[in-house]
Amino acid sequence: MSTVHDPERKRALVMRLKRVEGQLRGIQKLIETDSDCEKVAQQLSAARKALDKTFFAMVSCVIAQGDVPADDVADMLSRFS
Repeated sequence: MSTVHDPERKRALVMRLKRVEGQLRGIQKLIETDSDCEKVAQQLSAARKALDKTFFAMVSCVIAQGDVPADDVADMLSRFS
């Protein structure tokens, strides 16, 4: 498989993950402070969607770089999405 070569795309991916990391810390605090389960579920859903967006952004980088055969990209999508 390939790695992300473009420094700008790599930076964007890392920044997305740092935002998700902050969301997860917030969720932990919600749980620790006995917040309403619906509020926790809402935040978990948002974090999951943010991770999904990051995954698809990473896949788009792999596709844009063009150094991975289409069949391998399709296989990765079917295994991990």
